[in-house]
Amino acid sequence: MASSSSSFNAQSPGLKTYFKTPEGRYKLQYEKTHPAGLLHYSHGKAVSQLTIAYLREKPAAQPPATPTTPGSGGGVRSAAARFLGAGNGSRALSFVGGNGVNRGVSGSARIGGSVGVSVGSSGPFANSNYDGKGTYLIFNAGDTLFISDLNSHDKDPIKCIHFSNSNPICHAFDVDAIDGHDLLIGLHSGDVYSVSLRQQLQDVGKKLVGVQHYNKDGAINNSRCTCISWVPEGDGTFVVAHADGNLYVYDKSKDGATDCSFPVVKDQTQFTVSHARSSRNNPIARWHICQGSINSISFSTDGTYLATVGRDGYLRVFDYSKELLICGGKSYYGALLCCAWSPDGKYILTGGEDDLVQVWSMEDWKIVAWGEGHNSWVSGVAFDSYWSVPNSDGTGENVMYRFGSVGQDTQLLLWDLVMDEIVVPLRCYPSGGSPTLSSGSPSAHWDSNVPIGTLQPAPSMRDVPKLSPVVAHRAHVEPLAGLIFTQDSVLTICREGHIKIWVRPIQGDSSQSNASDTAHGSDGSIDKLVTTSARSIGSNYKQPPPILLAD
Repeated sequence: MASSSSSFNAQSPGLKTYFKTPEGRYKLQYEKTHPAGLLHYSHGKAVSQLTIAYLREKPAAQPPATPTTPGSGGGVRSAAARFLGAGNGSRALSFVGGNGVNRGVSGSARIGGSVGVSVGSSGPFANSNYDGKGTYLIFNAGDTLFISDLNSHDKDPIKCIHFSNSNPICHAFDVDAIDGHDLLIGLHSGDVYSVSLRQQLQDVGKKLVGVQHYNKDGAINNSRCTCISWVPEGDGTFVVAHADGNLYVYDKSKDGATDCSFPVVKDQTQFTVSHARSSRNNPIARWHICQGSINSISFSTDGTYLATVGRDGYLRVFDYSKELLICGGKSYYGALLCCAWSPDGKYILTGGEDDLVQVWSMEDWKIVAWGEGHNSWVSGVAFDSYWSVPNSDGTGENVMYRFGSVGQDTQLLLWDLVMDEIVVPLRCYPSGGSPTLSSGSPSAHWDSNVPIGTLQPAPSMRDVPKLSPVVAHRAHVEPLAGLIFTQDSVLTICREGHIKIWVRPIQGDSSQSNASDTAHGSDGSIDKLVTTSARSIGSNYKQPPPILLAD
């Protein structure tokens, strides 16, 4: 661990190995990356994304995996599903050792444009009896997909899969896979693969096992996959969003090679749903959502709602089972790039090219707060479902949410959303009612009762409470691409595929007073106390706490 951190810091002067919050210090525990020699000419064309998976113990009597028969893997728990139970923003688990594997050898398998596979050298990790229990990180860089052991301090991944004709763009895990296929991979070519993560861990250095191929060679849609997700409690259904504004619904129990065609989209600006003509077809439905790329999708925890953001700058929220557009709204400027739900399904975070973080209320169907703190595009947002108010006895009516954001300015920002500070002014429309579609300019008037299916203009910033971050920390040298909260840490990944694991404060450890504490990092830099002003909306909107800059 020490050698990893010191090696990285030597290459990244000026970066601190910790940052302070009101509940204590988050410390850089270790890092993950990829062997530079494995990246090919296409490196840099695909932004790295990060997925986390927790594998339970291997079921008894599972036969060894073979290249032709998918095995029955155990369930996979993503971080979004709060693997490892509840937490309170403090560290309870020590990362010592790994998942019980030899980590020094990374095998590789190469996938062609179809399902052709060439085999790399085998290492001691290849073991057909390996049960796969543990926590793993899946991330892409260039034309390679990497699998890394989260609980190991080794920087290098334990498996590398190279795609010869296209780059992996996005990936996702099933929350409760029962038949082994739990990992989805979407490619720049539009192709989609589903595999068993456990089988891949068993066969490191051998052929990729049990591949199911969808949209082969872009037969249904040849635009790039932009994001992919399993449907919560969807019995094996998943959705794939593309750069042309279409989203396809697949059923993994059906043949992925089945021919399927959909009618031509007549109006690119309107939301339409088309279903497959036959029950045997896969995909089973196409949603045309917007004109231009769908940049991010996110399901509410129970799978009731689906949120999407796109190149046109709109957030759209759908009732997934009813295939119905519920509400949505416009960014202040440019495209929206990311979105995420609160654990209770009450709020949605968005971020994008306006450098802002916006908080949307599902109760009010509108923006209830916006946050300023990034100096460039916001590329990732997430709620911290493990965090709760420090020293809270749980009896108060006040509700506080902790969420994070990362951007191309290389910064990680943490925010606190206190609901009794959110006061949205009610303003009456002049005669004519509320608009049904944004004209592209911010509106100073917005209705408290919005008709279903309305896409609202961005409200005037004067009419919405402004949030300031609790802490702003320069986490990487390169622009950041995403973040994930776990029970014990915060994970950040940059566009180039370098991952940092920031361990939470040890339980009982409290930060020193911001007014008197000046701490020096290993690089000699100093934490600075900066008080920022916030626009007060109404007498109940409180001044936010000082921001602690740790860059």
